[in-house]
Amino acid sequence: MTSSALFDLAFLLAAPFWALLILAPGRRWTDRIAASPLPMVPVLAVYLALAVPVFPQLWAAVSHPDLTGFQDLLRLGGGAGAIWAQVIAWDLFLGQWMYREARTLHLHPLLMGPLLLLTVLLSPIGVLIFLAIRATVLRGKGRGAEGRVRTAH
Repeated sequence: MTSSALFDLAFLLAAPFWALLILAPGRRWTDRIAASPLPMVPVLAVYLALAVPVFPQLWAAVSHPDLTGFQDLLRLGGGAGAIWAQVIAWDLFLGQWMYREARTLHLHPLLMGPLLLLTVLLSPIGVLIFLAIRATVLRGKGRGAEGRVRTAH
């Protein structure tokens, strides 16, 4: 399979799980999938298929990071694809965590759906907004950012 096809496959493998998190919140299947690391495994397999052939360049870029090294890595189809698959897997991990936290905090699906969609597209922005909402809700419930109940001394 070509680097280009694997690049496309990385997102296609994650998309059904994102669809469940966004479009079917609270369903038993969605909750079970959100609690499992297994949805990331196929994306990580794509990562490995892309990363292994360019491993020397990948290792050089991550073990001694500098902008030029990453630019060189991204010029390689497998390098760019590997980084993309890593981002897709990480975003899915974050989305699953956000989904579970939202369920615990009883955040409404109409709030979380767009926020999860934003996280699919621009995860740093989506996660920062979620963290702000989470902190506000936890403060309102008398809990610290760690989620522990505060006790009066």
